[in-house]
Amino acid sequence: MQTRKKYIFLAFLASWLLLFFFFGDQLHRFAFFSGRKGEARGSWPHWTDQSLLKSFANPEELQSDGDPSLPSPRERRAAWLNVYKDSRCRMETCFDFSRCEKHGFKVFTYPRERDQPLSESYSKILTSIERSRYYTPNPKEACLFILSIDTLDRDHLSSQYVRNVDEKIRAFPLWNGGRNHLIFNLYSGTWPNYTEDLGFDIGQAILAKASFYTQNFRPGFDISIPLFSKDHPQRSGERGWLYQDSVPPKKKYLLVFKGKRYLTGIGSGTRNALHHIHNGKDIVSLTTCKHGKDWEKHKDTRCDKDNVNYEKFDYQELLHNSTFCIVPRGRRLGSFRFLEALQAACIPVLLSDGWELPFAEAIDWGKAVVVGSEKLLLQIPSVVRCIHPEQVLAFQQQTQFLWDAYFSSVDKIVHTTLEIIKDRLLPHRSRSRFLWNVLPGGLLALPEFSTHLGDFPFYYLQRGSSPSEKFTAFIRVVSPSGSLSQPLLRLIQAVSGSQFCAQILVLWSCEKPPPPSGKWPQTSVPLSVIQGQGKLSDRFFPYAAIRTDAVLSLDEHTSLSTSEVDFAFVVWRSFPERIVGFPARSHFWDPEQRRWGYTSKWTNELSIVLTAAAFYHRYRPGVISQHLPAGLRELVDSLATCEDILMNVLVAAVTKLPPIKVTQRKQHKENVPQQVGCKEGSAETPPAGEQSPSPQHSPPAKVKGTAGGRRFSQRQDCLNQLADWFGYMPLMSSQLRLDPVLYKDQVSVLRKKYPRLERP
Repeated sequence: MQTRKKYIFLAFLASWLLLFFFFGDQLHRFAFFSGRKGEARGSWPHWTDQSLLKSFANPEELQSDGDPSLPSPRERRAAWLNVYKDSRCRMETCFDFSRCEKHGFKVFTYPRERDQPLSESYSKILTSIERSRYYTPNPKEACLFILSIDTLDRDHLSSQYVRNVDEKIRAFPLWNGGRNHLIFNLYSGTWPNYTEDLGFDIGQAILAKASFYTQNFRPGFDISIPLFSKDHPQRSGERGWLYQDSVPPKKKYLLVFKGKRYLTGIGSGTRNALHHIHNGKDIVSLTTCKHGKDWEKHKDTRCDKDNVNYEKFDYQELLHNSTFCIVPRGRRLGSFRFLEALQAACIPVLLSDGWELPFAEAIDWGKAVVVGSEKLLLQIPSVVRCIHPEQVLAFQQQTQFLWDAYFSSVDKIVHTTLEIIKDRLLPHRSRSRFLWNVLPGGLLALPEFSTHLGDFPFYYLQRGSSPSEKFTAFIRVVSPSGSLSQPLLRLIQAVSGSQFCAQILVLWSCEKPPPPSGKWPQTSVPLSVIQGQGKLSDRFFPYAAIRTDAVLSLDEHTSLSTSEVDFAFVVWRSFPERIVGFPARSHFWDPEQRRWGYTSKWTNELSIVLTAAAFYHRYRPGVISQHLPAGLRELVDSLATCEDILMNVLVAAVTKLPPIKVTQRKQHKENVPQQVGCKEGSAETPPAGEQSPSPQHSPPAKVKGTAGGRRFSQRQDCLNQLADWFGYMPLMSSQLRLDPVLYKDQVSVLRKKYPRLERP
């Protein structure tokens, strides 16, 4: 027993010795610092003892991480729940699809109240909807509803803030808790935190909002829109600064910024740090604190120097001469600078953490912007320097496409918003992301026509394919006698003799019935007769009988040979996105009349190819009948000579390219299309070779009293009304005419592919 106790005592002693040997130094230092800490604690003054040490920080700030001006997660969550009580809304749960089944995608705007003021921007939004093809004045037909109450500015310090919105919208019988409603908003929240509180419950409404925070964004339901100013144009808008097919030279500056610097409050952290990347050479970062009423009270030591440097540079000049533009957050996540940089082809470098980019559901922003992090600002210069010049050019070209397709006007911003919602209703017939991100864009690639890329005239080059090798001849007949004229019979024989003709469709646009089938000529291709509705726009209706990609549009009095038709079709297959035809006209600006003029004078320029003898893609009639609003189609039916101008204007607006004229043996004689009924003697055929007056001496608008004068006056009225509707003149001029190889050359006719083109 004694021996056992001795061994236990020795083991215990050995354990203490080992513990002291291995950990003695650490124990000594621990005891030493504990003593020093106790001494310091006894002699160090309290934080609240201002007589010994003045406090420069709030104890609550010392315990928190990040910018004290930012709302805490709890405050942000409370504000979010206040706005998004239906935070789990999706199209499947908060949208009534049955309202869209009978009449399709129609939009109703609430009647405007006389005593309810509207901001300029919201008036533009409502106008864009009311003049679009989506609009319906009947709420029973509507799939989507838009409030007449201005909800764009929800900063209660703003003069445009509308109060008592909750009470007003609940009084609307169609409100239904916000279901099937779309609410637009540009500004939310107010000083100092600028939360996304709109000041009213949106219920189950879709929110189209600028400066959308990703944590508040409801994917597949809400839509992020860009922040635009009240001066943003209603229609058209200015072109981008990088012209098509032009390679920009090396610009003077690599990276620029010029804007406000916030000394306090939300957003100040990012902008206060921008001066660190300024080198005064290829990187220019200029800020000013000289804004607001009491900026002098808060100015720091850098303000005076920054203000002096700020005035040395012009903002527009920096945009023109820089490759990249910094787009930092302001008080809110978005800023006007984003659209300004897009238009200027200055690649935006975004410094706005948590921003849901505009239309990100459809647009691939990775091809047009550089997304940076506010916390990694100092890495931005090295990042942009590493981007290859070829990729820089691709980014610049994409900024121009996106600007022109979706952001250059209020109309395009609103229509893009509506088209995204429309795509959600029928996902199986929605546009692919590819269609949204390549020319001509999602607004002009209509899913009603097709969802297959090969059916559109824009994507043959990308797909490495070609249009079909046959065409459909579409002849419009307005003969008042109701019989077949000799020019019509000769035209049918010439067209049917083409090796590329698949079928002939005759649009009979008279109230009198067409002749029986036995009186029509025998042709080698199928010939069908379609009874028109008596409208001039019948020519551009998307008839199901047209199965070929190419359509040859003809009038009954057109005179063409088989060789002319063959050559024109071969040319069209190389340019399927354009109009290719024979009779050409041009437009000009008349400075005296301050309006657009129309002329058939034979000059070296052309901008219009008449559809009396022209090839176009079968997609074009679908655009006219489905994309354009009813008011524009009514314009075509009211003016007897407007339908071919509309086709040329629309194609030029989409492609930004002029039509192509091909070889023609005889000069075309313009005929006035017949109105409904095709009454006997209503046709007006001008004398052969009649031309409009010269634009330099006698504007066509002044020609009166003759059939030709009335015709040119109507065409000019049509041209000017279309320019007013589009907001600009889309027509493009060209000096190109395509002839066959060896055309008019002094060689044997046997060596020429189209010898009949040179015979009278």
